[in-house]
Amino acid sequence: MAIRPEEITAVIKKQIEGFSSSTELREEGSVLQVGDGIARVYGLENAMSGELLELPNGVMGMVLNLERENVGCVLFGSDRLVKEGDPVRRTGRIMQVPVGDAMIGRVVDPLGRPLDGRGPIKTSKFRPIDVVAPGVMARSPVNEPLQTGIKAIDAMIPIGRGQRELIIGDRQTGKTAIAVDAIINQKNQPDRPICIYVAVGQKQSTVAQVVQTLQDHGAMEYSIVVSAAAAEPAPLLYIAPYSGCSIGEEFLWQGRHVLVIYDDLSKHAQAYRQLSLLLRRPPGREAYPGDVFYLHSRLLERACKLSKENGGGSLTALPIIETQANDVSAYIPTNVISITDGQIYLESNLFYSGIRPAVNVGLSVSRVGGAAQTKMMKQVAGRLRLDMAQYNALAAFAQFGSELDAASQRQLGRGERLVEILKQGQYAPLPVDQQVLSIFAGTNGFVDDVAAKDVRRFESELFAFAASRHPATIKELADKRAIDDALKARLEALIKEFKALFR
Repeated sequence: MAIRPEEITAVIKKQIEGFSSSTELREEGSVLQVGDGIARVYGLENAMSGELLELPNGVMGMVLNLERENVGCVLFGSDRLVKEGDPVRRTGRIMQVPVGDAMIGRVVDPLGRPLDGRGPIKTSKFRPIDVVAPGVMARSPVNEPLQTGIKAIDAMIPIGRGQRELIIGDRQTGKTAIAVDAIINQKNQPDRPICIYVAVGQKQSTVAQVVQTLQDHGAMEYSIVVSAAAAEPAPLLYIAPYSGCSIGEEFLWQGRHVLVIYDDLSKHAQAYRQLSLLLRRPPGREAYPGDVFYLHSRLLERACKLSKENGGGSLTALPIIETQANDVSAYIPTNVISITDGQIYLESNLFYSGIRPAVNVGLSVSRVGGAAQTKMMKQVAGRLRLDMAQYNALAAFAQFGSELDAASQRQLGRGERLVEILKQGQYAPLPVDQQVLSIFAGTNGFVDDVAAKDVRRFESELFAFAASRHPATIKELADKRAIDDALKARLEALIKEFKALFR
């Protein structure tokens, strides 16, 4: 029996009338598979990348993979609390973290939950953890110094507010010590920055020790510690640096200054590699996924100095990378070196020979900080880097035991004493006036006739002498931005007067 055309038309009209242009939003799905901190969820057709999901027993998840048949999400909690078939609910919120002044002085996890036992954090403000970095037009050049209080860094590898300076070296070479010293030194700085220490994959005892050190030096009153300890699931290690950065960005857009330390991004990359392989993403070099460069670049690009129209705030990033046997040519170290504005390279050989901080002057560089360095420091430290480079080259040559002329011997002697001057104790950052006085004495030859073993005693006694006998000169040194001829003459007279008394 043939179907008449009008019947076909009626069926089509009926289907068109019943058609709805809105897609069905499935708010709830179910777990297909779970294990190793990863869950595959069926039924969330409209889930967004980075969206927060609610699972049973208070476990939260975040969408990382959007596939045709299911959604791959990472779990911020024990996967033992989740089983196959469990319901999963969309929240409609992209992953975010609480921010604001209430966070200052607290120790929190990457989700913003307190870890210090001091009760809940009272803030109603939240920021997404992964946002686009400010554009070029929103920024201004880096031109303000961020003083670390460490002579070797402030003199030769200066850091500016808004810069990204990598701290790189083998394990146990003093990388964290430099970062903690930089935080402690901000205590008496004008327009003091808020300091955020992000611990990624560190032992809980190590994080507790850092927090205790900051409390002992009165630095927790302007600091925030974000801790994702080694025992935590890999997803928490993955989001920790982004959470710390978002907490800092709240202050940045208020026109304030922020210093963020990521300790360390090697473990962050390893956590991301673990998640990526479990999510069945294709492995690349050293089994890292192809977007591991993007992982760190989108984090570190968020460090900047904003223009005056945007409040003039700054976010300075000090990422830390751990090398294996001083191999800076490995995958992750080369990636982060190419993203940052310079690196402070710490060498284990220097560390074990007693030179601390163990900064390798030849391999360390700051591509921005010179523009932010004070004129006074430039005046006294201008020759320091060259003197140190010449000393290192000459010392290597002198090892062959050949006869050296008088000028070369003088240069070796000067270099030895400069090395002693640049040595500094842990958790003992120096104000700029003391740094300038010490380096001025070294580069102008006032310690050339002091025995190398006595140089550090000479320095400490010089500080005490200057503070008690010539406080006006020291105050002028602290207040002025440059050394004029009159101040230079007074400094020379001060050091000569002290040398006459030094035994």
